[in-house]
Amino acid sequence: MLPLAAATEDPVDATLNVAPDASADVAHVTRMRRAGHEMLAPVPRRSFPRQPGDFRPVGREAGGIIFKLIGLMALALILCALYLVRYPLLRAAGHVLIVDEAPEQADAIVVLGDNYRSERTERAAELFRAGWARRVVASGHMLRPYSSVAELMHHDLRLDNVPEGAIVVASHSALNTREEVTGLSQLFRQQGWRKILFVTSNYHSRRTDYICRRVLPMGTEFRVIAAPDSLYDPDSWWKTPAGLKLFSHETAGMIEAWWELRRVPVAATDEWTMIFRPRVIVSGRIRKYVREGT
Repeated sequence: MLPLAAATEDPVDATLNVAPDASADVAHVTRMRRAGHEMLAPVPRRSFPRQPGDFRPVGREAGGIIFKLIGLMALALILCALYLVRYPLLRAAGHVLIVDEAPEQADAIVVLGDNYRSERTERAAELFRAGWARRVVASGHMLRPYSSVAELMHHDLRLDNVPEGAIVVASHSALNTREEVTGLSQLFRQQGWRKILFVTSNYHSRRTDYICRRVLPMGTEFRVIAAPDSLYDPDSWWKTPAGLKLFSHETAGMIEAWWELRRVPVAATDEWTMIFRPRVIVSGRIRKYVREGT
């Protein structure tokens, strides 16, 4: 027969397993049952109202999500539209770099530093044979103390049937187009030339026009003639590594020219009318070696 203590033991101990980490309330209830006290109904836990700042305005949050979705949809539509018109935009960007004006009677044709395939000198020779000027200036930087690009251009002009006496070789050590045009302006003053035709590659023509307007002597009249370049097609420049390189390089050069000459007023004009404005002379590191054919 079981002991009285074991018989009267509260069966709660056999069925209620209290974990070591149980709360103090559970342990208290167990002790009360062992002592034979009547179990009272648990007191409902009081819930305190939230503070006004604790509540989130549901309407405002939903409105923010809607505006974000609208913004994302608008961005997606813009990107889709840009993708659909990407080729016209790229072609327009390629043509922005080009200035090609109709030639007029001038005192000299100036070829700015030619490229490997001599397209610039070929275009200058065409203009000379058409009778637009009586002199052709070959402007090129020094390669060695005894040789320059201008001398190579002189050779190309002779091959294109330009007479020796019509060619002026202007070698220089300019670092950029601005310094090159600055040095050439001294030659123009010495020769008394007031009307100039500048020949350069198509991708380089916009920058040449911008620089000449601000660097040439006051009252100088000029036109920029764009020579076609086999490495730069404005309608498909993004399809070749050479086209991408030329476009990027020329865009950076245009930004550099704008920054350097942003406060220099326009002194020259590309129209055959003379204007008079105050001009700030921009100096450049120029060593000029001029040889005029005889």
